[in-house]
Amino acid sequence: MPAESPLRDRDAPGYSLIETLRWEPQTGFLRLDRHLARLSASATALGFRHDTDAAGVALLSAVKDASAPQRMRLTLTADGSVEATAQPFHPLPYGTVWTLRLAREQLSSRDTLLRHKTSRRNVYQQARAEHAAADADEVLLANERGEICEGTITNLFVDAGEGGPLLTPVLACGLLPGILRSELLDQGRAREAVLTLRDLTAARQLYVGNSLRGLIAARLIR
Repeated sequence: MPAESPLRDRDAPGYSLIETLRWEPQTGFLRLDRHLARLSASATALGFRHDTDAAGVALLSAVKDASAPQRMRLTLTADGSVEATAQPFHPLPYGTVWTLRLAREQLSSRDTLLRHKTSRRNVYQQARAEHAAADADEVLLANERGEICEGTITNLFVDAGEGGPLLTPVLACGLLPGILRSELLDQGRAREAVLTLRDLTAARQLYVGNSLRGLIAARLIR
């Protein structure tokens, strides 16, 4: 059922809500319930009209003729308009290790909009632009206190070498509650921690990841 929004058209924000997920011919949409739950929660928090059923219909329509894995993008505007698009998904080669760089650009732990996946991506684009694609597969951002937050398109996970779950930055640092991140936390395979550059350099192994690609081994270049 559609949820009413307190926003009037003239008050509509200049951004949309976004979900990016994968569709597989044999298994369908990966983590669909989590994606739709996050979209609904963000829409409610930000005053967007939303209809979860309509989002599901849009996604199904976008893959009705697909026979190979697809990268899905679901967009919701403040007035409740939903659009789903599909592009071929190409998995990373086995054994891929991404190169990470740290951006000079910073996130603000006080920016609560960072907790929602939106089209407002200027800070991420600026961070990504600091390093050429040939020099970095992903760029990490820290906040004003020097706490590592997230990558431009991924969450960060740290194997501290202690035999416990992976460490991932605390939401209060200023970052997106990613879908893969929430799944790993719920499964006990990750736990939250405040992480600094020192933690990254001392780690046994770094990973970045998102719902689209899963966990990706990574190494930090300073």
